[in-house]
Amino acid sequence: MIVLKTSKELQLMKEAGAVAAGALKAAGEAVRPGITTFEIDRIARKFIEDAGAYPTFLGYNGYPAATCISINDVVIHGIPSKSRTVKEGDIVSIDIGATYKGYVGDNAATFAAGKISPEAKRLSDTTREALYKGIEAAVAGNRVGDIAYAVQSYCEERGYSVVRTFTGHGVGTQMHEDPSVPNFGTPGRGQRLIPGMTIAIEPMINMGTHEVVQLSDGWTIKTKDGKLSAHFENTIAITKDGPVILTKV
Repeated sequence: MIVLKTSKELQLMKEAGAVAAGALKAAGEAVRPGITTFEIDRIARKFIEDAGAYPTFLGYNGYPAATCISINDVVIHGIPSKSRTVKEGDIVSIDIGATYKGYVGDNAATFAAGKISPEAKRLSDTTREALYKGIEAAVAGNRVGDIAYAVQSYCEERGYSVVRTFTGHGVGTQMHEDPSVPNFGTPGRGQRLIPGMTIAIEPMINMGTHEVVQLSDGWTIKTKDGKLSAHFENTIAITKDGPVILTKV
């Protein structure tokens, strides 16, 4: 069931989104060679809690951390660890959710650790731009398939593949609500976009195959061929005046 938000609820979601965005900014600024993913997670968690919010991911289906930190060929759900040190040239995808006054802000971005390869930068830049192509298509009257196609076509035209096993999603009082928002699809198909809908658009784009594998920890998702992956996400609201990004500092 899709839950449409009132103007008051959208304001609360904007506040939650600002906390999530601030935490993502703080975590991204901490990315550097030599730091552990555990320390990045600690920084993000402190930011969220200092804002009077709760890290949405912590305890979600048993997840043990406040963030997901996924490096290089890890697509999503990388568990922060004291033993995982960021290295020069890594690309580090950080996914963060914050629950504030009962509403969730969810966002992600990929950051460079020091000097990265031109190939890694192009992948990251393409994935970021694909997110905004998806947002541009998120206008009232369009359908979810229009968002999906905007992301997919932009990335595939540049030689990348779109992860199909995981998708974006509705978001509100829960981190995952209806509808599913894939990054691949057909224009004019799927759920119609209605003012008051709030969704997380999150391209997960691979340099090689779209296929992924799950590690034995039950969380970590990696590319099947070991090639790089990038991840960007914003929570947005569908309004009569166009899409509004809720996860802004």
